[in-house]
Amino acid sequence: METSTKQLAKTLGERIRVLRLDKGLSQEQLGERSGLHTNYIGQIERGEKNLTIESLQKISRSLEIPLEQLFHSIDPLNAQSALGQIVGMLSERPVADHALVLSLIRTVFAWETEKRK
Repeated sequence: METSTKQLAKTLGERIRVLRLDKGLSQEQLGERSGLHTNYIGQIERGEKNLTIESLQKISRSLEIPLEQLFHSIDPLNAQSALGQIVGMLSERPVADHALVLSLIRTVFAWETEKRK
């Protein structure tokens, strides 16, 4: 693997580990759910293996998240923009916090809409 590919594999592996732990799953449990060998899960999380699209799909389904969520913190929006900062902050939080933030955003937008009337 070339350097940028190695870094991408490592970053993606770390992301998968965070999401797995956030779901309270062991590597063995993720392996069972996804039909992938436990050793392979470990290699992925350490960035030692390049994932196939099929393996990515199996892992995302096993974690009960959309594929795009695996990549949120890997290739984020411009970190300087407000949206990029929001995405960056959310990607570092447990998935349960995402629903809370969404609820807060909806409340603020509803309040802003009412204020304009």
